[in-house]
Amino acid sequence: MDIAIIVEGKNDKSRLRRVLNEEVDIFCTMGTPGVTQLEKLRRQIGDRQTYIFTDNDASGKRIRGMLRDTFPDAEHIHTRRGYPGVEKTPPDYLIEQLEKAGLEEYIMYPAQSTAIWSKEDDF
Repeated sequence: MDIAIIVEGKNDKSRLRRVLNEEVDIFCTMGTPGVTQLEKLRRQIGDRQTYIFTDNDASGKRIRGMLRDTFPDAEHIHTRRGYPGVEKTPPDYLIEQLEKAGLEEYIMYPAQSTAIWSKEDDF
């Protein structure tokens, strides 16, 4: 599957890049997009499956609405209310949302510790 994710800004892109492999192209609206920016995104993304990952605030909702018109088949993902934007969302929650969208094959999961601890271990 050839996919693209649209986020609001470069800090959001940087945050998602930490949990997604390089195969995934991430595009930024750079705030509220105008007609020119929307057209540019449409050309860059082409016919790829599109995911829109925005903040769960008034600005994010407005941007989602604008992108919905340009990318009517896109899947919408957003942060939980209370997180101060995608760029400050904990990685485990980002991963959870990406999994819900079916993007497991693109996620770079953190290494799991193989250490085994018991109550008897001295510290």
